[in-house]
Amino acid sequence: MPEIAVVISCHSSDRLHLIDAAVRSAQRQTLSPAQIVVVVDHHPALARRLAGRWPGVTVVENDRARGASGTRNTGASSATTEYVAFLDDDVCAQPQWLAQLVGAFGPAGVVGAGGRVLPDWIAPPWWFPEEFNWVVGATYTDDQHHTVVRNVWAENMIVRVEDFRAVGGFRTGFGKLGDLSRPEDTDLCIRMAAARGGHWVHVPDAVVVHHVPRTRSTYRFFLRRCVDEGRGKADLAAILPRSSPVLTTERSYVRRTLPRAFATYLACGARQRRPGEVVRSVNLAVGLSATVLGYAGQRLRGPGRRT
Repeated sequence: MPEIAVVISCHSSDRLHLIDAAVRSAQRQTLSPAQIVVVVDHHPALARRLAGRWPGVTVVENDRARGASGTRNTGASSATTEYVAFLDDDVCAQPQWLAQLVGAFGPAGVVGAGGRVLPDWIAPPWWFPEEFNWVVGATYTDDQHHTVVRNVWAENMIVRVEDFRAVGGFRTGFGKLGDLSRPEDTDLCIRMAAARGGHWVHVPDAVVVHHVPRTRSTYRFFLRRCVDEGRGKADLAAILPRSSPVLTTERSYVRRTLPRAFATYLACGARQRRPGEVVRSVNLAVGLSATVLGYAGQRLRGPGRRT
């Protein structure tokens, strides 16, 4: 059986119950990981609190740049296995998650794999269209088929350690830090596929459940996150070669997924007299507009510059 290290990143003592749940989910896999590494992002007090909390689990401190990228890279550097899988501290993996992910490496050319992320809303907003699940760190409705993809998400990802280290891991200084959101996972996937001449695979049966707090159920958060997504993609386009597929997935999403969903919501609202469906259709357009504005504004400002 392949040996796999599971790396779980964390940064806040306020999420201790979530960290516990994430670690337990890694421990309860049908395919047991050879290592579980919890990496604490520049929070010595939390690191001391977690040390020795779980038998057989290694707790280390991020010794690189603050943020998600440095934290995951620190964890991966501790791996002594052939593969490393990543979880975030606010997700729980279903028992078959790891076995499903590593099974994707059978065909030649696979450089990495990822699975579905289901939202676990504390206060699900009635107006929210599922096609924008990515706003709260979950996959949307098109992500239910086993297929080749441009990228997967770092909260549900597996790679060969050798390939990961060959490209330097997640890009230092690029990624999620506080309220700043940049797609460090998309960047990694594009670079690894280019370096190895391979591709990524989406495995729908490799499922994690992502905790969504009340603070992310507001319309204000929805709009801000859409703008940030556009800004992040603009920053990504600025640092990768022009030939890179930075927006290929997004173009398909805009041309196919959103129009189909818009028509479905409107038809459902009209036939069944459900005004909430009409509101969801409107929010598809609002979310797309906010994302486009974020992208255009960031391209005008230049890479890395935020207001």
